[in-house]
Amino acid sequence: MKHVELFAGVGGFRQALTLLDNDFKIGQETIAFSEIDYSATKTYKSVYDTEGEIEIGDIVSFCEQESNIFNLPEFELLTGGFPCQSFSMMGKQKGFEDMRGNVFFQILEILKRKKPKYVLLENVRNLLSHDKGKTFEFIIESIKECGYPYIYHDTFNTEDFGLAQKRNRVFIFATTEKIDNLNFNHIEIKRVFNNIIDKTSLMKQKSTYDILEKKVDEKFYLSNVIKPTILSNGTKKYKSKSEINPMIAKPLTATMVKMHRACQDNYFSDGFINSDDPEEYLKTEYTKEELCEQRIRKITPKEAFMLQGFNEHFFNRVQNSGNSNTQLYKQAGNAISVNTVYAVMYYLFCYLNLR
Repeated sequence: MKHVELFAGVGGFRQALTLLDNDFKIGQETIAFSEIDYSATKTYKSVYDTEGEIEIGDIVSFCEQESNIFNLPEFELLTGGFPCQSFSMMGKQKGFEDMRGNVFFQILEILKRKKPKYVLLENVRNLLSHDKGKTFEFIIESIKECGYPYIYHDTFNTEDFGLAQKRNRVFIFATTEKIDNLNFNHIEIKRVFNNIIDKTSLMKQKSTYDILEKKVDEKFYLSNVIKPTILSNGTKKYKSKSEINPMIAKPLTATMVKMHRACQDNYFSDGFINSDDPEEYLKTEYTKEELCEQRIRKITPKEAFMLQGFNEHFFNRVQNSGNSNTQLYKQAGNAISVNTVYAVMYYLFCYLNLR
């Protein structure tokens, strides 16, 4: 099965396929990938052997010449987590009026001309409700018009697939042919996944405590000046519940390198990290003042990658490629959770044995 990965980032879809192939011998090969960000491309090429593959780069420029699309080798599977800023709850929700939303049309151009049998796309959950559901309806109808009458979707939470992060994402699966016994929903796919997770080479985490390092560089710790701001519950105009030491991490973001509030990003105290029993430690209720007396740090880039399902060996290769911590945080925050994709892929290509 030949695969093209669009908006690849650090290659979450590819990593899931690679591990799935290693574990269950499904037979797969990535023949082309697209990524516009220079640092993410550098990361991608540092962990995958891309020699002989087509490096699409900027997909808009690539698709401007129709011959580029026709010259792509035939392939069976197209994947992509197309840019979500246009649909995110955090953005202005301009949808297809925003150029970042318009790259969706480049997916359609490729589908019209190459007609891969399977398409698997990912985006933020808010895509479903954007513009009262009209955006999502447009997306589904547009894919159908490209020759995909069978389209399925559901929302999947990373936490349900062996990683200690709450991250809800909508997956869209489209195919040119009717598939018997297909039940594309998170409950069924989770049930199937739970039966095989111990047979896989995936990372498995019960809580953030499983991946937190005992000793890290001092630069990851908050200063005494910033701690009260991080722990603040907001102002008169903006109220929030700032909490640290989450057993299940809050959704990672591309901007987590910045100093945000503890209601948005993941911070941990040395007391939690070094405790023998983190659940017992959390039973003690500390005041904000008492928490400020503790040493508190943000997660490291390595921990962020691990919360997305990328193992230590993967991260070491990424780190050695020369990316700054700022870029590493961004790449981890933009990445797709490997375990979630793996679960979906296993269901499709092993459990249902699609080829």
